[in-house]
Amino acid sequence: MTTNRREFVQLTAIAAGAAGLAAAARTTKAHAGEAPEKLKILVLGGTGLIGPPMVEYALARGHELTLFNRGKTNAHLFPDVEKLKGDRNDDISSLTNAVADGRKWDVVIDNTASLPRWVSESAGAVADAADLYLYTSSISAYADSSTPGADETAAVGQISAEDEAKVLTTKDITGENYGPLKARCEEEARKAFPDKAIVVRPGLIVGPGDYSDRFSYWPIRIFRGGEVMAPGTPDDPVQFIDCRDLGEWYIRLVEAKAIGTYNGVGPRSPMSIAGMLYGIRAAVDNEISFTWVDADFLEKHEVAPWMHMTVWVPPVGEYAGFSSSSIQRALDAGLTFRPLADTAKATMDWWNSLPEDRRAKPRAGLPAEKEAEVLAAWHARGDAED
Repeated sequence: MTTNRREFVQLTAIAAGAAGLAAAARTTKAHAGEAPEKLKILVLGGTGLIGPPMVEYALARGHELTLFNRGKTNAHLFPDVEKLKGDRNDDISSLTNAVADGRKWDVVIDNTASLPRWVSESAGAVADAADLYLYTSSISAYADSSTPGADETAAVGQISAEDEAKVLTTKDITGENYGPLKARCEEEARKAFPDKAIVVRPGLIVGPGDYSDRFSYWPIRIFRGGEVMAPGTPDDPVQFIDCRDLGEWYIRLVEAKAIGTYNGVGPRSPMSIAGMLYGIRAAVDNEISFTWVDADFLEKHEVAPWMHMTVWVPPVGEYAGFSSSSIQRALDAGLTFRPLADTAKATMDWWNSLPEDRRAKPRAGLPAEKEAEVLAAWHARGDAED
Protein backbone atom coordinates (compact mmCIF):
# COMPACT_ATOMS: atom_id res chain seq x y z
CA MET A 1 0.00 0.00 0.00
CA THR A 2 1.86 3.05 -1.28
CA THR A 3 0.90 6.57 -0.22
CA ASN A 4 1.62 9.03 -3.04
CA ARG A 5 2.14 12.77 -2.60
CA ARG A 6 -1.44 13.61 -3.51
CA GLU A 7 -2.83 11.24 -0.89
CA PHE A 8 -0.26 12.33 1.68
CA VAL A 9 -1.02 16.04 1.31
CA GLN A 10 -4.73 15.28 1.39
CA LEU A 11 -4.33 13.51 4.71
CA THR A 12 -2.38 16.51 5.94
CA ALA A 13 -5.09 18.90 4.81
CA ILE A 14 -7.84 16.87 6.44
CA ALA A 15 -5.88 16.63 9.67
CA ALA A 16 -5.22 20.36 9.62
CA GLY A 17 -8.96 20.94 9.41
CA ALA A 18 -9.55 18.60 12.31
CA ALA A 19 -6.96 20.46 14.33
CA GLY A 20 -9.13 23.55 14.03
CA LEU A 21 -11.64 21.84 16.34
CA ALA A 22 -9.13 21.64 19.16
CA ALA A 23 -10.24 22.43 22.69
CA ALA A 24 -7.57 22.62 25.34
CA ALA A 25 -6.16 24.68 28.15
CA ARG A 26 -2.68 25.88 27.29
CA THR A 27 -0.17 27.66 29.46
CA THR A 28 1.73 30.72 28.36
CA LYS A 29 5.45 30.89 29.03
CA ALA A 30 5.90 32.09 32.58
CA HIS A 31 8.13 34.98 31.58
CA ALA A 32 6.52 36.37 28.44
CA GLY A 33 7.53 39.89 29.47
CA GLU A 34 6.00 43.10 28.23
CA ALA A 35 6.39 44.03 24.59
CA PRO A 36 8.44 47.17 23.83
CA GLU A 37 5.46 48.53 21.89
CA LYS A 38 1.83 47.70 22.59
CA LEU A 39 0.01 46.67 19.41
CA LYS A 40 -3.61 46.44 18.36
CA ILE A 41 -3.90 42.98 16.82
CA LEU A 42 -6.80 41.58 14.81
CA VAL A 43 -6.80 37.78 14.71
CA LEU A 44 -8.78 35.96 12.05
CA GLY A 45 -9.50 32.80 14.00
CA GLY A 46 -7.81 32.60 17.38
CA THR A 47 -9.58 29.70 19.08
CA GLY A 48 -8.32 26.61 17.23
CA LEU A 49 -4.92 24.97 17.69
CA ILE A 50 -2.30 27.72 17.44
CA GLY A 51 -4.72 30.53 18.24
CA PRO A 52 -5.15 30.10 22.01
CA PRO A 53 -1.44 30.03 22.92
CA MET A 54 -0.85 32.91 20.52
CA VAL A 55 -3.65 34.99 22.04
CA GLU A 56 -2.56 34.18 25.60
CA TYR A 57 1.02 35.14 24.82
CA ALA A 58 -0.07 38.38 23.12
CA LEU A 59 -2.20 39.34 26.11
CA ALA A 60 0.67 38.54 28.46
CA ARG A 61 2.86 40.85 26.37
CA GLY A 62 0.35 43.66 26.83
CA HIS A 63 -1.21 43.79 23.37
CA GLU A 64 -4.85 44.63 22.65
CA LEU A 65 -6.67 41.94 20.68
CA THR A 66 -9.77 41.56 18.57
CA LEU A 67 -10.87 38.12 17.34
CA PHE A 68 -12.89 37.59 14.18
CA ASN A 69 -14.38 34.11 13.82
CA ARG A 70 -17.63 32.15 13.62
CA GLY A 71 -17.94 31.80 17.38
CA LYS A 72 -18.32 28.02 17.08
CA THR A 73 -14.94 26.63 18.11
CA ASN A 74 -14.08 27.09 21.78
CA ALA A 75 -16.42 30.06 22.03
CA HIS A 76 -15.90 30.13 25.80
CA LEU A 77 -12.28 31.19 25.48
CA PHE A 78 -11.16 34.76 26.14
CA PRO A 79 -14.42 36.24 27.46
CA ASP A 80 -12.72 39.60 28.03
CA VAL A 81 -11.37 39.91 24.47
CA GLU A 82 -13.36 41.78 21.83
CA LYS A 83 -14.94 39.42 19.30
CA LEU A 84 -16.39 40.08 15.88
CA LYS A 85 -18.63 37.27 14.71
CA GLY A 86 -18.64 36.30 11.06
CA ASP A 87 -17.85 33.66 8.47
CA ARG A 88 -15.18 34.16 5.84
CA ASN A 89 -17.15 31.99 3.47
CA ASP A 90 -20.19 34.24 3.24
CA ASP A 91 -20.37 36.97 5.88
CA ILE A 92 -17.56 39.34 6.85
CA SER A 93 -19.94 42.25 7.46
CA SER A 94 -18.87 42.66 11.09
CA LEU A 95 -15.33 43.17 9.84
CA THR A 96 -16.21 45.57 7.04
CA ASN A 97 -18.54 47.50 9.35
CA ALA A 98 -15.77 47.87 11.91
CA VAL A 99 -13.49 49.27 9.21
CA ALA A 100 -16.24 51.60 8.01
CA ASP A 101 -16.57 52.87 11.57
CA GLY A 102 -12.92 53.85 11.52
CA ARG A 103 -11.37 50.91 13.35
CA LYS A 104 -7.61 50.50 12.91
CA TRP A 105 -5.18 47.74 13.83
CA ASP A 106 -1.44 47.56 13.76
CA VAL A 107 -1.44 43.89 12.74
CA VAL A 108 -3.77 41.31 11.24
CA ILE A 109 -2.94 37.64 11.88
CA ASP A 110 -4.73 35.21 9.56
CA ASN A 111 -4.87 31.69 10.98
CA THR A 112 -7.77 30.24 9.03
CA ALA A 113 -7.78 30.82 5.27
CA SER A 114 -7.47 27.91 2.85
CA LEU A 115 -9.23 29.56 -0.10
CA PRO A 116 -7.71 32.53 -1.96
CA ARG A 117 -11.05 34.37 -1.98
CA TRP A 118 -11.10 34.34 1.80
CA VAL A 119 -7.74 36.10 1.86
CA SER A 120 -8.48 38.55 -0.93
CA GLU A 121 -11.76 39.62 0.68
CA SER A 122 -10.59 39.75 4.28
CA ALA A 123 -7.18 41.22 3.59
CA GLY A 124 -8.72 43.61 1.09
CA ALA A 125 -11.24 44.75 3.67
CA VAL A 126 -8.54 45.71 6.16
CA ALA A 127 -5.81 46.80 3.73
CA ASP A 128 -6.28 50.46 4.67
CA ALA A 129 -7.00 49.72 8.32
CA ALA A 130 -3.84 47.78 9.26
CA ASP A 131 -0.10 48.10 8.82
CA LEU A 132 0.95 44.45 8.70
CA TYR A 133 -0.57 41.11 7.68
CA LEU A 134 0.63 37.68 8.79
CA TYR A 135 -0.74 34.76 6.79
CA THR A 136 -0.56 31.15 7.96
CA SER A 137 0.30 29.05 4.94
CA SER A 138 1.63 25.48 4.93
CA ILE A 139 4.78 23.54 4.13
CA SER A 140 2.49 21.79 1.61
CA ALA A 141 2.58 24.96 -0.50
CA TYR A 142 5.83 23.77 -2.07
CA ALA A 143 5.62 22.16 -5.48
CA ASP A 144 7.49 19.07 -4.31
CA SER A 145 9.22 17.62 -1.27
CA SER A 146 12.07 15.79 -2.94
CA THR A 147 14.99 18.07 -2.00
CA PRO A 148 16.47 17.81 1.51
CA GLY A 149 17.28 21.15 3.07
CA ALA A 150 15.11 23.18 0.70
CA ASP A 151 14.48 26.72 1.88
CA GLU A 152 11.78 29.33 1.29
CA THR A 153 13.01 30.08 -2.24
CA ALA A 154 11.84 26.68 -3.50
CA ALA A 155 9.05 26.70 -6.08
CA VAL A 156 5.47 26.55 -4.83
CA GLY A 157 2.60 24.62 -6.33
CA GLN A 158 0.40 26.05 -9.07
CA ILE A 159 -3.32 25.78 -9.74
CA SER A 160 -5.12 26.92 -12.88
CA ALA A 161 -7.70 29.69 -12.71
CA GLU A 162 -10.30 27.21 -13.92
CA ASP A 163 -9.53 24.69 -11.19
CA GLU A 164 -9.44 27.41 -8.56
CA ALA A 165 -12.85 28.60 -9.66
CA LYS A 166 -14.21 25.06 -9.33
CA VAL A 167 -12.91 24.82 -5.77
CA LEU A 168 -14.53 28.13 -4.87
CA THR A 169 -17.83 26.68 -6.04
CA THR A 170 -17.54 23.16 -4.65
CA LYS A 171 -15.34 23.83 -1.57
CA ASP A 172 -13.70 20.51 -2.48
CA ILE A 173 -10.19 20.86 -1.06
CA THR A 174 -8.15 17.77 -1.89
CA GLY A 175 -4.61 16.52 -1.58
CA GLU A 176 -3.97 17.68 -5.12
CA ASN A 177 -5.11 21.27 -4.71
CA TYR A 178 -4.52 22.02 -1.00
CA GLY A 179 -0.89 23.10 -1.38
CA PRO A 180 -1.38 25.18 -4.53
CA LEU A 181 -4.39 26.87 -2.93
CA LYS A 182 -2.26 27.83 0.08
CA ALA A 183 0.32 29.26 -2.31
CA ARG A 184 -2.41 31.30 -4.00
CA CYS A 185 -3.55 32.53 -0.60
CA GLU A 186 0.00 33.76 -0.03
CA GLU A 187 -0.23 35.70 -3.29
CA GLU A 188 -3.44 37.38 -2.22
CA ALA A 189 -1.96 38.36 1.15
CA ARG A 190 1.05 39.96 -0.54
CA LYS A 191 -1.19 41.67 -3.09
CA ALA A 192 -3.31 43.29 -0.38
CA PHE A 193 -0.28 44.16 1.75
CA PRO A 194 2.64 44.77 -0.63
CA ASP A 195 5.93 44.86 1.28
CA LYS A 196 3.94 44.49 4.53
CA ALA A 197 3.17 40.75 4.57
CA ILE A 198 4.61 37.94 6.68
CA VAL A 199 4.01 34.40 5.45
CA VAL A 200 4.65 31.40 7.69
CA ARG A 201 4.62 27.88 6.27
CA PRO A 202 4.14 25.55 9.23
CA GLY A 203 4.82 21.86 9.00
CA LEU A 204 3.25 19.33 11.34
CA ILE A 205 1.76 21.27 14.26
CA VAL A 206 1.60 19.20 17.45
CA GLY A 207 0.97 19.49 21.16
CA PRO A 208 -1.97 19.94 23.52
CA GLY A 209 -5.18 20.49 21.61
CA ASP A 210 -4.28 18.71 18.37
CA TYR A 211 -7.46 16.81 17.63
CA SER A 212 -5.94 15.11 14.58
CA ASP A 213 -3.91 12.83 16.93
CA ARG A 214 -1.06 12.85 14.41
CA PHE A 215 1.68 13.33 16.99
CA SER A 216 -0.32 12.27 20.02
CA TYR A 217 -0.15 8.62 18.99
CA TRP A 218 3.48 8.37 20.04
CA PRO A 219 3.24 9.76 23.59
CA ILE A 220 0.08 7.71 24.11
CA ARG A 221 1.73 4.54 22.82
CA ILE A 222 5.01 5.07 24.64
CA PHE A 223 3.30 5.93 27.92
CA ARG A 224 1.46 2.60 27.59
CA GLY A 225 4.78 0.77 27.45
CA GLY A 226 5.64 -2.74 26.28
CA GLU A 227 7.07 -3.56 22.88
CA VAL A 228 6.59 -0.57 20.58
CA MET A 229 6.83 -0.92 16.80
CA ALA A 230 9.08 1.80 15.41
CA PRO A 231 9.01 2.61 11.68
CA GLY A 232 11.74 2.59 9.07
CA THR A 233 15.30 3.17 10.21
CA PRO A 234 16.36 5.05 13.35
CA ASP A 235 17.99 7.74 11.20
CA ASP A 236 14.88 8.71 9.22
CA PRO A 237 14.26 12.45 9.74
CA VAL A 238 11.18 14.01 11.34
CA GLN A 239 10.01 17.60 11.70
CA PHE A 240 7.21 19.12 13.75
CA ILE A 241 6.47 22.15 15.91
CA ASP A 242 4.65 22.61 19.19
CA CYS A 243 1.54 24.77 18.71
CA ARG A 244 2.66 26.92 21.63
CA ASP A 245 6.07 27.62 20.10
CA LEU A 246 4.48 28.54 16.78
CA GLY A 247 1.75 30.75 18.24
CA GLU A 248 4.12 32.62 20.52
CA TRP A 249 6.63 33.14 17.71
CA TYR A 250 3.91 34.76 15.60
CA ILE A 251 3.63 37.51 18.18
CA ARG A 252 7.37 38.11 18.23
CA LEU A 253 7.41 38.21 14.43
CA VAL A 254 4.79 40.93 14.25
CA GLU A 255 6.40 42.87 17.07
CA ALA A 256 9.63 42.88 15.04
CA LYS A 257 7.77 43.62 11.78
CA ALA A 258 9.79 40.78 10.29
CA ILE A 259 8.48 40.97 6.73
CA GLY A 260 9.20 37.83 4.72
CA THR A 261 8.46 34.15 4.30
CA TYR A 262 9.43 31.49 6.83
CA ASN A 263 9.28 27.73 7.21
CA GLY A 264 7.58 27.29 10.60
CA VAL A 265 8.77 23.88 11.70
CA GLY A 266 11.36 22.33 13.98
CA PRO A 267 13.11 21.27 16.07
CA ARG A 268 16.17 23.53 16.13
CA SER A 269 18.62 20.74 15.30
CA PRO A 270 17.83 17.92 12.86
CA MET A 271 15.95 15.13 14.62
CA SER A 272 15.57 11.50 13.65
CA ILE A 273 12.59 9.30 14.36
CA ALA A 274 14.75 7.51 16.92
CA GLY A 275 15.58 10.81 18.58
CA MET A 276 11.90 11.63 18.82
CA LEU A 277 10.83 8.23 20.17
CA TYR A 278 13.63 8.00 22.71
CA GLY A 279 13.06 11.62 23.66
CA ILE A 280 9.45 10.83 24.49
CA ARG A 281 10.64 7.65 26.21
CA ALA A 282 12.78 9.75 28.54
CA ALA A 283 9.64 11.42 29.88
CA VAL A 284 8.10 8.18 31.19
CA ASP A 285 8.99 5.47 33.68
CA ASN A 286 7.81 2.10 32.46
CA GLU A 287 8.95 -1.13 30.85
CA ILE A 288 9.39 -0.45 27.16
CA SER A 289 11.35 -1.60 24.13
CA PHE A 290 11.42 -0.50 20.49
CA THR A 291 11.39 -2.90 17.56
CA TRP A 292 12.39 -1.29 14.27
CA VAL A 293 10.44 -2.54 11.27
CA ASP A 294 11.58 -1.47 7.81
CA ALA A 295 9.42 0.53 5.43
CA ASP A 296 9.01 -2.26 2.87
CA PHE A 297 7.69 -4.65 5.49
CA LEU A 298 5.29 -2.02 6.80
CA GLU A 299 3.99 -1.38 3.31
CA LYS A 300 3.55 -5.09 2.69
CA HIS A 301 1.44 -5.32 5.85
CA GLU A 302 -0.61 -2.22 5.01
CA VAL A 303 0.82 0.02 7.70
CA ALA A 304 0.73 3.51 6.23
CA PRO A 305 3.27 6.22 6.96
CA TRP A 306 1.89 9.41 8.49
CA MET A 307 -1.55 8.05 9.38
CA HIS A 308 -0.58 4.77 11.08
CA MET A 309 3.07 5.46 11.82
CA THR A 310 2.45 9.14 12.49
CA VAL A 311 5.00 11.94 12.01
CA TRP A 312 7.17 9.57 9.94
CA VAL A 313 7.45 9.27 6.17
CA PRO A 314 10.20 7.23 4.44
CA PRO A 315 12.73 9.80 3.16
CA VAL A 316 12.91 8.51 -0.40
CA GLY A 317 11.78 9.65 -3.83
CA GLU A 318 9.22 12.44 -3.80
CA TYR A 319 9.43 12.58 0.03
CA ALA A 320 13.23 12.67 0.28
CA GLY A 321 13.16 16.23 1.66
CA PHE A 322 9.77 16.39 3.34
CA SER A 323 11.08 16.24 6.91
CA SER A 324 14.25 18.24 6.39
CA SER A 325 13.16 21.70 5.29
CA SER A 326 15.58 24.48 6.12
CA ILE A 327 14.52 26.59 9.11
CA GLN A 328 17.55 28.88 9.25
CA ARG A 329 15.52 31.91 8.25
CA ALA A 330 13.01 31.21 11.04
CA LEU A 331 15.78 30.72 13.58
CA ASP A 332 17.31 34.04 12.55
CA ALA A 333 13.87 35.60 13.12
CA GLY A 334 13.65 34.33 16.69
CA LEU A 335 11.83 30.99 16.49
CA THR A 336 12.49 29.02 19.68
CA PHE A 337 11.51 25.55 20.82
CA ARG A 338 10.55 24.02 24.15
CA PRO A 339 11.97 20.59 25.03
CA LEU A 340 10.38 17.54 23.43
CA ALA A 341 9.63 16.17 26.90
CA ASP A 342 7.51 19.25 27.60
CA THR A 343 5.51 18.69 24.41
CA ALA A 344 5.06 14.99 25.17
CA LYS A 345 3.90 15.58 28.74
CA ALA A 346 1.58 18.45 27.82
CA THR A 347 0.09 16.31 25.06
CA MET A 348 -0.53 13.44 27.47
CA ASP A 349 -2.03 15.76 30.10
CA TRP A 350 -4.40 17.13 27.48
CA TRP A 351 -5.22 13.65 26.15
CA ASN A 352 -6.02 12.35 29.62
CA SER A 353 -8.40 15.28 30.17
CA LEU A 354 -10.59 14.21 27.24
CA PRO A 355 -13.78 12.18 27.67
CA GLU A 356 -13.29 8.44 27.70
CA ASP A 357 -15.32 7.88 24.53
CA ARG A 358 -13.06 10.31 22.65
CA ARG A 359 -9.91 8.59 23.88
CA ALA A 360 -11.35 5.25 22.80
CA LYS A 361 -11.36 6.40 19.17
CA PRO A 362 -8.00 7.93 18.18
CA ARG A 363 -8.09 9.66 14.79
CA ALA A 364 -4.61 8.56 13.75
CA GLY A 365 -2.07 5.94 14.71
CA LEU A 366 -1.94 2.18 14.59
CA PRO A 367 -4.57 0.15 16.46
CA ALA A 368 -3.03 -2.05 19.17
CA GLU A 369 -4.25 -5.27 17.59
CA LYS A 370 -2.74 -4.33 14.22
CA GLU A 371 0.57 -3.46 15.86
CA ALA A 372 0.67 -6.82 17.62
CA GLU A 373 -0.15 -8.62 14.37
CA VAL A 374 2.63 -6.89 12.41
CA LEU A 375 5.16 -7.34 15.20
CA ALA A 376 4.36 -11.06 15.32
CA ALA A 377 4.86 -11.29 11.57
CA TRP A 378 8.16 -9.42 11.85
CA HIS A 379 9.47 -11.74 14.51
CA ALA A 380 8.27 -14.80 12.59
CA ARG A 381 10.20 -13.54 9.60
CA GLY A 382 13.35 -13.43 11.69
CA ASP A 383 12.77 -16.95 12.96
CA ALA A 384 12.30 -18.20 9.40
CA GLU A 385 15.58 -16.66 8.34
CA ASP A 386 17.37 -18.31 11.25
